[in-house]
Amino acid sequence: MKLKRLLPTLFCTVVLCAATEQADAQQRRRPMRPFKTDTAMVHDPVMAYENGTYYFFSTGRRLQYMTTDDLHTFRVWPSGVMPEIPEWTHEAVPGFQEHVWAPDIIRWHNRWWLSYSCSTFGKNTSAIGLMSTPTLARPQWQDLGCIVASNSPTPNADKSLRDDWNAIDPCFVIDDNDTPWLTYGSFWDGIQLVRLDTTMHVAQGQKPFTIARRYKEAPAGLENPTSKYAGVNAIEAPFIYKRNGWYYLFVSWDYCCRGEKSDYKVVVGRSKNVAGPYRDRNGKKMTEGGGTLFIEGDKAEFEGTGHCAVYDLPTTLLNLRPRTLFICHGYSKKMHGQAILIQKEVEWTKDGWPILK
Repeated sequence: MKLKRLLPTLFCTVVLCAATEQADAQQRRRPMRPFKTDTAMVHDPVMAYENGTYYFFSTGRRLQYMTTDDLHTFRVWPSGVMPEIPEWTHEAVPGFQEHVWAPDIIRWHNRWWLSYSCSTFGKNTSAIGLMSTPTLARPQWQDLGCIVASNSPTPNADKSLRDDWNAIDPCFVIDDNDTPWLTYGSFWDGIQLVRLDTTMHVAQGQKPFTIARRYKEAPAGLENPTSKYAGVNAIEAPFIYKRNGWYYLFVSWDYCCRGEKSDYKVVVGRSKNVAGPYRDRNGKKMTEGGGTLFIEGDKAEFEGTGHCAVYDLPTTLLNLRPRTLFICHGYSKKMHGQAILIQKEVEWTKDGWPILK
């Protein structure tokens, strides 16, 4: 008798769970209505422009994005970019779920190419994925798999099997020969660069190499307050910007993601060759710890500022003057360490170095 009474109950429970899961799946697929804001809360922002609209992509659930017509009022799209997280990401990065990190986007050969990061905080078992679409207005995103991945086995594994770099924080750059490159990296041996092919994947026979690191030799006694795995080579989030025959490499130093304890800052160097060597304003190589300070927290409005991107704004009938825009996120003191979007105009010195207006 007990078994007969239990079976209908069990059946109803199974049906109810299945219906709930189906409803949750439908809710995840259903686009959520955007909302407007004048204060954009972002981590790791990058930007694209198409037909009068600016598109901002940043770290978040299924990859956060916003749109704006005036760079002041933003429409935030809560559903994110990705309708589904590609299955390969979970296989490549155990523990990765839906929180997609640090994207980059570029227009090349009549398509938009968007890279994104899959990782878990403080570890270098990571992967950089690729998506593409012909337009942003009505995107038809196609996931093109993994561009590059890094592996960190268990601590007792053979060290030769480990990658001494971290496959996150990607940035595309197209050189003067119309060849695409990818720069990326966070901690370990610093910022990496690798040549890509016409599919935006690593070109045959190419291997990444280091173009910037924080410390050639880490000071004794220095500790990483955020990760026991990553070491103290606190450099990440590269962005390469081309201007007047120079490649400018912007990177972030020190520590993000700690709210009011964040001490993030941005430094810059430059090179005539996309592959380097990059040097700061004093001539010091960025592979040896060089970097000219560009922006840091002022301790009044922001505790720390970093993970940046730089763009030439389009000229319009309302704005005929060419402008260069610098964006990053900053940890707001007023908002108790919340990361928000910073936008500042870039000026150029007579000898070609960027400074903030």
